[in-house]
Amino acid sequence: MPQRLNWLDWTALVLAIIGALNWGLVGFFNFDLIRLIFGTGSSPTAVVSTLSRIIFAIVGLGGLYSIYTLVKIGRMQARMMPAEERERMRRAA
Repeated sequence: MPQRLNWLDWTALVLAIIGALNWGLVGFFNFDLIRLIFGTGSSPTAVVSTLSRIIFAIVGLGGLYSIYTLVKIGRMQARMMPAEERERMRRAA
């Protein structure tokens, strides 16, 4: 029976999606949604608030954990794949 994704897998994937969307907004429109929501800090010269840095760090950890989740998904698919198909893909690589 294939292993299902757990709550940590889903949380990490959601955080990675949030991070990707935020970086897309920064890249395309120079608009940082995290900074808008959580502010730029107490001093006018602060680039990023402490809370924003914590959010960025959590999203980064979610992205790193998503690498593990991707490997886990690949292994689940490999177990479900018929042996003939696995052998054909192995020869093609």
